[in-house]
Amino acid sequence: MFSKACQYGIKASVFIASQSALGNRVSLKEIASSIDSPEAFTAKILHQLAKQNILTSLKGPTGGFEIPEGRAEILKLSNIVSAIDGDSIYVGCALGFDRCDALQPCPMHNKFVAIRNNLRVMLETTSLFELANGLDVGMSFLKR
Repeated sequence: MFSKACQYGIKASVFIASQSALGNRVSLKEIASSIDSPEAFTAKILHQLAKQNILTSLKGPTGGFEIPEGRAEILKLSNIVSAIDGDSIYVGCALGFDRCDALQPCPMHNKFVAIRNNLRVMLETTSLFELANGLDVGMSFLKR
């Protein structure tokens, strides 16, 4: 459903939000290790998220990534998905056709529209804070 980059972006953002809530700035190495992702690929994703003001990147010996205080409550999953994958998840065809709409629907179009709409609502109403909070209390995990 989400691209691999988007999956890593969501995981990284949740991890950074959980650490930022504790007052910690985290390094690329810590993030990649905590979400079980390749460092170089993670660096590209984090750069993209920093460019879109999802997170803050600081250079130098005490540098790293963080989400400023209070921002995790405002940031929604839709912000991350949009920054990495654009709106393709909201308009894509369930069967992978380049074009699929009400005028030329694929066999799954009418059922899939409802799923996409529900997904949009979930992404637009779920904050990073919610997900990071579940991580902090051990109710969810970022890697197996």
